[in-house]
Amino acid sequence: MSIDPWFQTLFAERIGGAAYGKSTDIYKFEKIKRAKRKALADFPDRKLLDFGIGENDDMAPAQVRASLKAEIDKVENRGYADNGIANYKEAAAEFMRREFGVALDPVTEVCHCIGSKPAYAMLPAAFINPGDVTLMTVPGYPVAGTWTKYLGGEVHRLPLLKQNGFLPDLAGIPDDIKKRAKLLVLTYPNSPTGAIATTDFYKSVVEFAHKNRIIIVQDAAHSMLSYQGLPTSFLQIDGAKEVGVEVHSMSKGFNMIGWRLGFVAGHAKIVQAYADVKDNSDSGQFMAIQHAAAAALRDPSIPVAIRSKYERRLRRLVAALQQVGFAATMPGGTYFLYVATPKSAGERRFANAEEASQYLITEQSVCTVPWDDAGAFLRFSVTYIAKDEAEEDALMVETVARLRGMKLGF
Repeated sequence: MSIDPWFQTLFAERIGGAAYGKSTDIYKFEKIKRAKRKALADFPDRKLLDFGIGENDDMAPAQVRASLKAEIDKVENRGYADNGIANYKEAAAEFMRREFGVALDPVTEVCHCIGSKPAYAMLPAAFINPGDVTLMTVPGYPVAGTWTKYLGGEVHRLPLLKQNGFLPDLAGIPDDIKKRAKLLVLTYPNSPTGAIATTDFYKSVVEFAHKNRIIIVQDAAHSMLSYQGLPTSFLQIDGAKEVGVEVHSMSKGFNMIGWRLGFVAGHAKIVQAYADVKDNSDSGQFMAIQHAAAAALRDPSIPVAIRSKYERRLRRLVAALQQVGFAATMPGGTYFLYVATPKSAGERRFANAEEASQYLITEQSVCTVPWDDAGAFLRFSVTYIAKDEAEEDALMVETVARLRGMKLGF
């Protein structure tokens, strides 16, 4: 039996207090990892078909890596970057104008982040006091909600339902919640549902923000992975810059997973508040990385090529899953396919998406991510490893064969 350390009672209540580290709950992704290890051990000769990965499978383009190599050797890049270098902020502003027609002042309306994740931790720190509310869509990326709770605030969950096009019902938010709400966090193209936001929806968001005095934080990590027309930005909407910010990432649209860089753009006062919190949290990303990312932002061919690849893979996956009974349709964006969970496999019935996901992994070595936040759904990612289109085709053939043999019921 383990003995608690002398400081066990000193842990903050926000992370569990005296009970910290004693929970037996297993996080969803840890359950997936364990099931994958078991499948590999039980069936060493059976290839794992991994659709659970949520990160780009390619390295950053050669020209971006070459830029980084050159910048590393420059003595002027050795120091602290603090709240970002001018070159990266200017490149971000150029990118926003070129891709979306959005005009930004790179000095006052753009600030870098060490990946978008820290931005969602720091923005609540700029606004949330105890008792304040952050409106969060579910399923979704939880960091802003986690930090809202850390700061003594509350999270009001807005379920993303298929019948609503995976858009939140803003009209259904209770009046007492709206009075206490300070932030509304959106993600479009949406992870994991793949839904995109319409212009009319964004207009309603701007109206909602003005009427209720609520700041909008739009997560645009997948913005360049849009398949229904050109990519869009929340900031394109009249009045949007008056009510919020948009957070962009270099990861998804530029194959810069792990480089840890993005930017917050929008209302100058909100960007300033974020930057002030950031200035007391980190000393900025390595300047050589920012220069390389600036080169990436100035190359419009990069996101076009990445978008084309994932669109091709998604269309093939949709066709494959349709063959075995899934009601799969092409998503509007992201590299995720979000489909209703099968209710059974042969005689085995599933109570929820997690049970179905675990069964797929352990019985057929097919890895997906379950979501049970707003209905039972499985998320397939097309960021699997395949060196060419022939390997992609072979993977789809194998996927159909494995799933068809399970006699899935819907």
